[in-house]
Amino acid sequence: MKTKNIATFLLILVLFSGCKDLFQNLDEETPHLITAESLYKNLEGFEAGLNGLYALVREERSGLNDYLGAHWIVGTDNMVVNYGSSGTSSWSVAYDWGSSNNPVQPSHLRPFLWLYRVVNAANTIINRAENEDVNWSSGSGSNQMENKNRVVAEARAIRAWAYRHLSFGWGDVPLNLDESKGSTIKTDWVRTPVAQVRKQIISDLIFSEKYILVEPAMRGRLTKGAVQTLISEMYLTISKPDSALLWADKVINTPQYKLITKRYGVNANKPGVAFMDMFYEGNANRAEGNTEALWVWQYAFNVIGGGESNLFHVHNGRYFSIRINGVTPLQLTYERGGRGVARISLTKWAIDLYEKRDERGSDYAIRKFFTLKDAQANAPFAADLLPPGYKYGDTIKLDWSKDITRATANRPDWPYSRKAEPGANPADLASFVHYNDAIYMRLAATYLLKAEAQYLLGSPAAAAETINILRRRAKASEVSANQINIDFILNERSRELFLEEDRRWTLLRTNKWLERTKAHNFNGGQLVSARDVLFPIPQSIIDANLTTPMPQNPGY
Repeated sequence: MKTKNIATFLLILVLFSGCKDLFQNLDEETPHLITAESLYKNLEGFEAGLNGLYALVREERSGLNDYLGAHWIVGTDNMVVNYGSSGTSSWSVAYDWGSSNNPVQPSHLRPFLWLYRVVNAANTIINRAENEDVNWSSGSGSNQMENKNRVVAEARAIRAWAYRHLSFGWGDVPLNLDESKGSTIKTDWVRTPVAQVRKQIISDLIFSEKYILVEPAMRGRLTKGAVQTLISEMYLTISKPDSALLWADKVINTPQYKLITKRYGVNANKPGVAFMDMFYEGNANRAEGNTEALWVWQYAFNVIGGGESNLFHVHNGRYFSIRINGVTPLQLTYERGGRGVARISLTKWAIDLYEKRDERGSDYAIRKFFTLKDAQANAPFAADLLPPGYKYGDTIKLDWSKDITRATANRPDWPYSRKAEPGANPADLASFVHYNDAIYMRLAATYLLKAEAQYLLGSPAAAAETINILRRRAKASEVSANQINIDFILNERSRELFLEEDRRWTLLRTNKWLERTKAHNFNGGQLVSARDVLFPIPQSIIDANLTTPMPQNPGY
């Protein structure tokens, strides 16, 4: 039994180090693995490596039964578990902090190992780019050093992105800047102080900003604006608002980056609001007219490397389970987002946060009712069934009059963000996944970082004007300097960025997570305590550190 345990620990060490061939040759007639030694010989090989690295990044929102990013979205003031039991899914911790938030919880181990896989894949690209025999020519006459710098910049930016997650989630974590190999398995990892980790994050991002382009090198890649926004956020994290303001302004003052203020794209001629246009399928990318996008993640059905996202189905409502007078009337349709499971939902507080005129909380942005439709209106999908006393054209209103609690969870009739509706597979609406390209970072988030920096620098009037730029776009009433404080800014972030930002990280950065989660989250939020500010280091990682004890976070 002891031998079996040691073997398990060593296997985890291999995963922790990321020692794994990540790329397979897509030529079906050549079954051999592509190794790092054979791949990283020329620019084409490094671009393939970057593609693999970005594929790892997109796993944050992928998976059939879980998604890794739920760890830093649910269990906050604006996102509650709409589910009645704990377990091993990523939202189970946010349901039952006391018993589920523990070092042997699988949903802690999964993101921890995944993020170190990202780190190691990035390290491999960064380290091997220094080999003298690499051919950096693209065949188009471009400068070889420019090619090398851009490749390294993208890898360093993603390494910084991974350590951003790790440092917010677990605090002091091992900082590794070298490629891990099977021949160099370590059993003496040391947890690096979080201040040193964040110093490295900023160093990586500032290097990357010099060489990453204003427009993405290809769809799905980082933009300069995304990197600058991450720099701004990190300077706020280390209490340097003057530097945060400088970097936010670099993004905002870039002519190519503009807020969406007018209708555009695929649904421009249909009823709607400008704010929501960027979330429709076919509108997300910069090449499709989305001037606000800074980083868009690519998904596609039945395409090699396309993959799927399940962030959306986890949030989408189970409207097809609503029963009225013994009838389940609402049929699965593409327009409704296919099948949702409503495991994570808006808190009542988050829904009520919008004033009536704010288009971000309108019926176009948050699903608050359904209209019963006949076969023609639902085509090519089935007609809704009519409960006794109803006719086509009548509405079924969703109900958020009372908070989601232990007693009222599993609500199929709860409102949900319509940012999550696009991307279902029309041929399989019962599928748990979506395939639309999804905005990961956009310019509005940069404006809100700027406002926060202005407020912290003692300029609430300037912060109010920055926020009013977004509020005018949303047709919300404008605010004045005396209304601005950190809680108002966090409220505005919820109104603007719900289901987009890493809400837990934002609240931790501002020292507001514990207070606000307790105040507004009633299915798990009442159970949080000071120890839950950091997740526990997975016990398997601690046990695998055979030669140097690795300390656990306090309280676990």
